[in-house]
Amino acid sequence: MAGKAWGGAFGEHTDPRVEKFTESISFDARLAAVDIRGSQAHARMLAEVGLITADECCQIVETLDVIGGEIGRGEFAYRTELEDIHMHIESALIQRIGDVGRKLHTGRSRNDQVSTDIKLYVRDCLDALDAQLVELQRAFVARTEIDEGVVLPGYTHLQRAQPVMAAHYWLAYCEKFERDRLRLQDCRARLNVSPLGAAALAGSSLPINRRITAELLGFDDVAANSLDVSSDRDYLAESIFAMSLIAIHLSGWAEEWILWCTTEFGFLKLPDAYTTGSSIMPQKRNPDVLELIRGKSARVVADVQQILTLLKGLPMAYNRDLQEDKLAFFDAFDTVYACLELAPSVVEHARLRTETIEARLEEGFLDATTLMEYLILRGVPMRTGHEVVGKLVRLCEQKKIRLAELPLAEFQAASDKITDDVYGVLGVRNVVARLQSEGSGGAGPVATQVQRWRERLASMPRTE
Repeated sequence: MAGKAWGGAFGEHTDPRVEKFTESISFDARLAAVDIRGSQAHARMLAEVGLITADECCQIVETLDVIGGEIGRGEFAYRTELEDIHMHIESALIQRIGDVGRKLHTGRSRNDQVSTDIKLYVRDCLDALDAQLVELQRAFVARTEIDEGVVLPGYTHLQRAQPVMAAHYWLAYCEKFERDRLRLQDCRARLNVSPLGAAALAGSSLPINRRITAELLGFDDVAANSLDVSSDRDYLAESIFAMSLIAIHLSGWAEEWILWCTTEFGFLKLPDAYTTGSSIMPQKRNPDVLELIRGKSARVVADVQQILTLLKGLPMAYNRDLQEDKLAFFDAFDTVYACLELAPSVVEHARLRTETIEARLEEGFLDATTLMEYLILRGVPMRTGHEVVGKLVRLCEQKKIRLAELPLAEFQAASDKITDDVYGVLGVRNVVARLQSEGSGGAGPVATQVQRWRERLASMPRTE
């Protein structure tokens, strides 16, 4: 049983098939850096409370740095029988400094060690996602200048509804991604309590000081209940869910732009660098990047179900099922981060086909709602105004004309409240000029929103 951290009470070797079945080094090796950080903090705490000497602490910390360097350079050998990254690092430490290395695990268990590592790793991942979301917001805000003055048809039920400034579309995505950022920040605040020192499930009789390690590792507090620590994976479930909503928002954006790229819409042109061709049809420019962003969202949604199903029936404290917890997180993070790496460039380099948009902008009676509001301002009850405009739209459909082309006599036959100033509210440009409620898609409110977003993002650090 040489090399096993738990082999003292066992008289038989582990079946090699069991070792292969139970190993996690194939996927948790990516925790090496945070495992070393946590172990170094633990060693410093042990020295401060007198459980190891200052010299022993120095040996442990320095040797862990050497091991970490070897792992980073790809010079470290992994062995299935050592199960996980935690045992690999501890085994290498003991191999190099003997009994001093054996003292490192004093006052902790793999249960609290693993939870600490995951929290440190998740915390770094959430920060990385937050930074990428800011870059995506910057890309959308930059588009407001590129597309200044452009008006787009807004849709409900994928049917033309009302016109809005193009910038209004771009800032709508900024709002979605801002909520995603807030969810990440909320999740980070809840996970940022230290599990280290809770040991297996009951704590320790040794005079450890959990607040020292919490401070060294940047945690805001220590977890209050050692029994809860071993089984708590709320932070993983919550962070995966937060990532799933990022993926959903990315998917919705991708879907809209995929539609806009079609000949039927003709609103958008993607650059060649973000499209692919067909093996048989020479004319094709397929929006594969956007389609994969849309498709990959399914994996992240599935990761939510995986972690929740894993947790739903576990009794209190640690169970080996929890070895599987990291797979869902790793997959969700890798997927969302990859999408966020590409998304800002796609937003930046795409171009609206303004001539095509303008040519059809007056189609679909986008000014009907504003005409109804014109009647409301003249004392007509909303429901009555709605009915009047509905009949006028039907009349225009029969005549195959737009509302702005309808003779004044036809308007006045529908309502005596309508005068010749009605033509000042009809037509897409007149509509966006009149939209004035806070947060609306009219020119004035949109300009206010753009300025607010520019000021907000100017204070955000940029990613390297």
